[in-house]
Amino acid sequence: MKAFISALLGYDPDDKNLEGGILGVVKAYYGCVEAQGRGTLHCHMLVWLEGGLNPDEIKKRALSADLSDMDFCKRLLAFLDDTISNQIPPEPDPKPNIPSSTHHPCAVRGIPIPNAITGEHEHDSTMTETNQITPERQQDIHNVISQCQSHEHSRTCFKYWRGPPEPKTCRFDLHEDNVRATSSFDPETGEISLRCLDGLVNNFNATMIEAIRCNMDIKFIGSGASAKGILYYITDYITKSQMKTHVAFSMLELAVKKLGDVNPLETDHTIRAKKMLQKCAYAMISQQELSAQQVASYLMDFEDHFTSHTHRNLYWTAFEAFINKDLPSPECYVSKNRDTEPNAPEDAEPDKVTNKPDTDDFSDPTSPSLQEDDQEIRVSVTGQGKLVPTSSQLADYQLRGTELTNVCV
Repeated sequence: MKAFISALLGYDPDDKNLEGGILGVVKAYYGCVEAQGRGTLHCHMLVWLEGGLNPDEIKKRALSADLSDMDFCKRLLAFLDDTISNQIPPEPDPKPNIPSSTHHPCAVRGIPIPNAITGEHEHDSTMTETNQITPERQQDIHNVISQCQSHEHSRTCFKYWRGPPEPKTCRFDLHEDNVRATSSFDPETGEISLRCLDGLVNNFNATMIEAIRCNMDIKFIGSGASAKGILYYITDYITKSQMKTHVAFSMLELAVKKLGDVNPLETDHTIRAKKMLQKCAYAMISQQELSAQQVASYLMDFEDHFTSHTHRNLYWTAFEAFINKDLPSPECYVSKNRDTEPNAPEDAEPDKVTNKPDTDDFSDPTSPSLQEDDQEIRVSVTGQGKLVPTSSQLADYQLRGTELTNVCV
C-alpha cells in the first residue's frame, strides 16, 4: 500500500511534487484495511485531489449556462473517461506468448515497460502507433482485466432478492443491458452519468490494475448522494465489530453461569468481580473470528489504516443530542402513544391496537426527558498521571469563529 500511495498516487507530504500521480496531484487520502468473508485483506480508500470541487459546486457549475462552466463540464467528463474504464481491451493480433496467458494473471509479474528500464525513447519500434503499448503489455492487460473485472452472476448477487413480483436484479448493479455510450450531465439535476461500455465489467483504472494485479473498483464522488453512500460504506467498515452482537451476549451469559460455580463464601467481592471480567474476556476471545491474514498482518506490525493526515476523535453522542434538540425529526421515531396510530379504530383500547411489543418502540430524542443538557464530562491524563478536565467539543463547535463557519456537522 505504501508503494501504491507513493508510486501510483504520487502523494508528497512536502508538497514538492507538482506533477502528482496517475490521478493528478493528491491532496489527502484515507484508507482502511478490511477482511472479507474468505479472510483476504483489501483496502477501501478515499482520495482527495488538489483543486477538486465538492459535489454542490460541481452541480452548480453543471447547471450554469456560462461558457466557462460548460467548458469545465467537458474537461471533467474527459478526465473521468480517461481515468475510469469498464471495458475489456482487445487482444493484439497475433497473440504473443506471455506468462499471464499460461498462468493466472494475478500470480505472475506484469510485462516490463521498455523505456522505464532501458531508457529507450517512448516511441520504440516495438510499440503500436495507436496506443503506444507493446503487444505483450496489451495482451497482459487484457488477461488481467478479463480475469479480475469480468462479472458472472451467482447466488450471492441475488441473496437479498425476496422473489416475485420483485424484480431479480444483481445487487452489484452489474447487468449486460446496463450500457451507456457516453458520459453526460443531467441538465435538470446536474448529476453525472458516466459511460458504461460493458455492463458486466466492473470499473477499473488501467494503470492501477496493471500494477496491483488484482480486482479493484474506482468511483468518482460527484454527487451528494454518492458522497453520503461512500462515507457510510467506509465508516461502517471502520466501526463494525468482528463479533456479532448475539454471539457476544451468549458468551456473557456463559461467563456468568461459570461464575456462579464459585463459592461466594471463599472469595470477596473484588476477586469475584475480577474473575467475572476474566471469564467474560476469555469467552469472547475464544469466539472471535480472525483470519490468518489478519493475524499475520498484526504480528508483522502492518498498518490497518493509511492516512495522510492526523485526526482527532469526535465524540458523537453530544452532537447527536444537540442536533435532535435543535432540528427535531419526530417522524423518524415510533410514537409510544398508540392511540394516535392512523390505522387504529376510534373505539379500540390502546393495548389492542397493535401487536408490536414494547421492546420495538424507539425512544424519541425530542421528548422532554431526553432534551436535558447532559453534557459529556471528559477527562484526560497528564504526563504526571493526574486527571484534568478537558473542554467540551460541542461547546467548541457552537462557539467556533468566523473562519470555521463553513464547518458544519
